[in-house]
Amino acid sequence: MDRIIRTITSDGSLMASAIDSTDLVYTAQRLHGLTKTSCAALGRLLTGASLMGAMLKGERATLTLKIAGDGPLGGLLALADSRGNVRGFVDNPQVELPPKPNGKLDVSGAVGAHGRLAVIRDFGSGEPYSGQVELVSGEIAEDLTSYYATSEQIPTVCALGVLVDREEGRTLLAGGLLIQALPGADDKALDRLEVNISRLESVTTMLAKGLGPEEMCQAALSGFQVEKLDEFQVHYVCNCSKERIARALLTLGAGELAGLPLNEQGLVETVCQYCNRKYYFSKEELLALTEAARKK
Repeated sequence: MDRIIRTITSDGSLMASAIDSTDLVYTAQRLHGLTKTSCAALGRLLTGASLMGAMLKGERATLTLKIAGDGPLGGLLALADSRGNVRGFVDNPQVELPPKPNGKLDVSGAVGAHGRLAVIRDFGSGEPYSGQVELVSGEIAEDLTSYYATSEQIPTVCALGVLVDREEGRTLLAGGLLIQALPGADDKALDRLEVNISRLESVTTMLAKGLGPEEMCQAALSGFQVEKLDEFQVHYVCNCSKERIARALLTLGAGELAGLPLNEQGLVETVCQYCNRKYYFSKEELLALTEAARKK
């Protein structure tokens, strides 16, 4: 079962969160039919969004990560709630690229090194907070680190990993680590953290060795007294429904609604972009939606 652990040093200088996201990434791969490369890319973004979403305060708060790169994957999106539950999609899930010379999946080539990362926080009231930065590599973890440094001026280390079977392409392991310096951090604490990070193994290597989120946080904060703030399970969760799809259709406007094609059964077929669940609308329901759109 996927879990997030959030910890803080006793001196209040550093905070670390870690996640085992294997199940939720595998769920996303199954729902979207992801290749090895697209799974690694979307899996990293989902994992990062889950870690960042779990930092939000307020039950209705949500966090959205959007990547618009110049690679063949097109756009990627991940949306998380304040409990770390997440959903997302990629425009072109069937993209597959040859591995890099070192054998690793070419995520940066698939995402693109040029483009933008947007981070949107919606606290359920008032205007959402939104920030954007240029992509620095397309590797996603580096881009999230850059976002925090550039947009929020928070020293941050982000590590994300997805390991897939070389033959079958199935998700084997996925996880992430997010470490941030708090306002009380002094040079001694930052120097100690830098040493720890230089010695840290990759997230998937730690998971493969049997380390859980607790042990990953302890490794990142070695030499500090560490206190656990909270722990909770996380899932890939889609809250779609026919009613939500209908509200989305209304935004198309009366003209476009009236022109939607009917299938052989005389129904309009719609598909949720987050989970690929299909919803059908009869001709009568479509007419009612078109009339409602006109009144708006």
